[in-house]
Amino acid sequence: MRNWDDLRVFLATARAESLTGAGRDLRMDPATVGRRVARLEEGLGATLFAKSPQGYALTEAGQKLMTHAEAAEAALRAGTGEASGAGEGLSGTIRIGAPDGCANYLLPQVCARIAEAHPALDIQILALPRVVNLSRREADLAIAVSRPKTDRLRAEALSEYRLSLAASDDWIARHGAPTSPADLKGARMIGYIPDMIFDAELDYLSALGVAHVPLASNSISVQLNLARAGAGLAVVHDFALPFAPELRRVLPGEVALTRTFWLVSHAGPRDARLDRVARLLRDGMRAELARLEAAVA
Repeated sequence: MRNWDDLRVFLATARAESLTGAGRDLRMDPATVGRRVARLEEGLGATLFAKSPQGYALTEAGQKLMTHAEAAEAALRAGTGEASGAGEGLSGTIRIGAPDGCANYLLPQVCARIAEAHPALDIQILALPRVVNLSRREADLAIAVSRPKTDRLRAEALSEYRLSLAASDDWIARHGAPTSPADLKGARMIGYIPDMIFDAELDYLSALGVAHVPLASNSISVQLNLARAGAGLAVVHDFALPFAPELRRVLPGEVALTRTFWLVSHAGPRDARLDRVARLLRDGMRAELARLEAAVA
């Protein structure tokens, strides 16, 4: 092993899967990144990347080094986190990744309260209609709808949340409310684009026996707004309903889904500052979910 700076270049290249992406992240010329990677490979006597027109993919040796490099990175983060987290106020930048429903209807309120209590802390919310890739350092913390299946990540159950079938008063006035789940098979449904469902936990309509989705989006927020516009029936988060006064729950006694949010972080040595943010996020999410779902109930 040479030094931490070499490992930093290696990690950036592995996560970006290209010299250009690594150079952008490191604010370094791609050619310099390439020379640094080549120097590291020469020093270790191993090929770390398989280079192709598609990019840089880790070899078996690269995968092994990745494990050790991430452990070294986590240890360094833990040390600096303990130093910066010793005082009462949090500072620095924290990026939180989340699916767009959570990012739109829960995190703004939660993060606003955290920011108010810790004005030196910069908070970034990364809203994505897919799984946030912590291994590539897209975020420091992520909220997921299912527990990750890898020992490279740490996961904690945040809270259960509920989903209901809903439609606008306008749509119900024009089409009538369904009287049983069997009526949904012929109704105009709003849901996810079938081949873009990134987690089985989001396949709500299949669980209701609905095969055809005439109005679809990869964004739960777009689905909610389609329902608000009177386009059809949608499965929506109960915590989002207070933001959509046009919507009314349909078949509430017969169609009720429950899912779980997970708080995901990097495995390895603990980072005191990140742990404090995680605790604030966990407590804030649970309180905000309870408040919004109580308003609906």
